[in-house]
Amino acid sequence: MIRLLPRLVSVSGAMLIALYAASSSAYAAVTATDDTGATVSLPAPAQRVISLAPHVTELIYAAGGGSKLVGAVSYSDYPPEAQQVPRVGDNKALDLERIVALKPDLIVVWRHGNAQAQLERLRELHIPLFFSEPHQLDDVATTLTRLGTLLGTPNEANAAAGAYRQDIAQLRTRYANRPPVSVFYQVWDQPLMTLNGTHMISDVITLCGGRNVFANLALLVPAVSTEAVLAANPEAIVTASAGATRPDKPLPQLDKWRAWPGLKAAARNNLFAIDGDLIDRPAPRIAQGARQLCEDLDVARSRRPSVEP
Repeated sequence: MIRLLPRLVSVSGAMLIALYAASSSAYAAVTATDDTGATVSLPAPAQRVISLAPHVTELIYAAGGGSKLVGAVSYSDYPPEAQQVPRVGDNKALDLERIVALKPDLIVVWRHGNAQAQLERLRELHIPLFFSEPHQLDDVATTLTRLGTLLGTPNEANAAAGAYRQDIAQLRTRYANRPPVSVFYQVWDQPLMTLNGTHMISDVITLCGGRNVFANLALLVPAVSTEAVLAANPEAIVTASAGATRPDKPLPQLDKWRAWPGLKAAARNNLFAIDGDLIDRPAPRIAQGARQLCEDLDVARSRRPSVEP
């Protein structure tokens, strides 16, 4: 027994050192850069977090911080447990009193989706703000790792980022060198709106070997005319649908294009709808939306006549 005592003391000392190190890291200051280029510093990993966009909620859960969410905006419905998080308004109208009452130590904001006047009010409260505005597919992985730093969950965040990057890399390897397909992405039909080349969905189109016919427009979400679409004559028209990747009946906003039989997309029945939650939200599930879009563009390739008109 006397011989074992020094070893027991040594082991106990090692355990104490390990516990101290873990405790210290849990309360160490953390720093990350947001999508505005601003540095966000916290005296310790955030414990009470509010999300001001549905895609942000998904990112926080994927980064391992779901248990720290104390507030979220409407439509924060994924994963399912996010539906139980208290609501603080929507992306256009925030409940500032509710936000203050929840005593957050970090608020994650959608840079261009939240009302600017209310964001200024939030700044006046001196609560740390992390702005999220992913534009490229890899920005999703980068955001995960940054949030993991601020949430004190780097292992979970890095694992999620790695899995997401692998999914995107597999799609890029499979589809990027396939014959290009010209694509009109329809955001809205009245007024008719699309996306330019700086939007993440345009990056998805490129990933799949597609070409956004309105990539060069200046505005992120520009209005276009029917005549402009007809002049561009896209081979495929794609839009987001409400929770149905394959609607049983054609969506009215797509079916109307059949009135122009000279339009390639209409003539070849290349009118595709993708679940909006998978394609519109810049979060890990966009890899699923990208896979669907890639498959749709392959369908468009398969419908080409043997001799192009």
